[in-house]
Amino acid sequence: MAATTMRATAAGGALLLALLLLSTNVARAEDPYVFMEWHVTYGTKTLLGGVPQKVILINGEFPGPRINCSSNNNIVINVFNELDQPLLFTWNGIQHRKNSWQDGVPGTNCPVVPGTNFTYHWQPKDQIGTFFYFPSIGMQRAVGGHGLISVDSRLLIPVPFDPPADDLQVLIGDWYTKDHAVMAKLLDTGKSPGRPAGVLINGKGGPEAANPPMFTFEAGKTYRLRICNVGIKASLNFRMQGHDMRLVEMDGSHTLQDSYDSLDVHVGHCLSVLVDADQKPADYLMVASTRFIVNPSSVSAVIRYVGSNTPPAANVPEPPAGWAWSINQWRSFRWNLSASAARPNPQGSYH
Repeated sequence: MAATTMRATAAGGALLLALLLLSTNVARAEDPYVFMEWHVTYGTKTLLGGVPQKVILINGEFPGPRINCSSNNNIVINVFNELDQPLLFTWNGIQHRKNSWQDGVPGTNCPVVPGTNFTYHWQPKDQIGTFFYFPSIGMQRAVGGHGLISVDSRLLIPVPFDPPADDLQVLIGDWYTKDHAVMAKLLDTGKSPGRPAGVLINGKGGPEAANPPMFTFEAGKTYRLRICNVGIKASLNFRMQGHDMRLVEMDGSHTLQDSYDSLDVHVGHCLSVLVDADQKPADYLMVASTRFIVNPSSVSAVIRYVGSNTPPAANVPEPPAGWAWSINQWRSFRWNLSASAARPNPQGSYH
């Protein structure tokens, strides 16, 4: 009897020890990893006015690859600098990195010299939302090297809207046809680089932005557009022909879901909107135009409904006017404090 009791006790102890070890291993498990390898090179693009110019490509892409991840993922990017200048990347809006050596800012991060590589390792710690990356030295940002960062909530964390039919990037920004080295010299001598030559949307300008259609919508579905102003000077107004935009996230925080017929997006600013494909099948324009600049520039791209054979209407939506309109719109944005997501606080968590 005593031997049986001792064997049972030993078995129970072994089981308890196994459970403790398992729980310890689970508790110490790292967050998932996302691995990428980037080769940063120069290329030639004709973007505005038929003028070929040097641009910065990542893996041959302009804009660069989109970083899709979830909160707390470990992002590991091995960057090979194949330019003729030092290179650094800044992860705009990512607040909690592994350490300051991932910032991509001169002074805290040594540049990646030509012909070498550096591996960035950072986390969007307790963050969700829409951000972007860009090269941070030598005016390289003015000629490309930028791309979208989309951070989804972890599984089981509630999101205050239903999953969209698709999650689309809309990178808008002013664009110069000057070489970035020329722009850097102008700034170094205290001169202005002048007015931007135009506006790009997802790396396209002029007629090329509207042909072929940039996005395809299916009637009755809802789409998420992640919009970032990746330019260097001009605030932009973004609007969609015949469609309202429901603001659901801005710079990493969920917002109250107010609807807007146009949105001012300032330099470095990102936001997400939901758009209902509730119009009759046809083609519709989305437009980005400069604000607060005399003789504004604009770019138009096309959204095509499935089955459409109707070109966009001729009446391009007009932009708003004046500073007051933009300030009042900004004051209308409100956090959704009941949503379960991080606040813009490096030490924040899901409360």
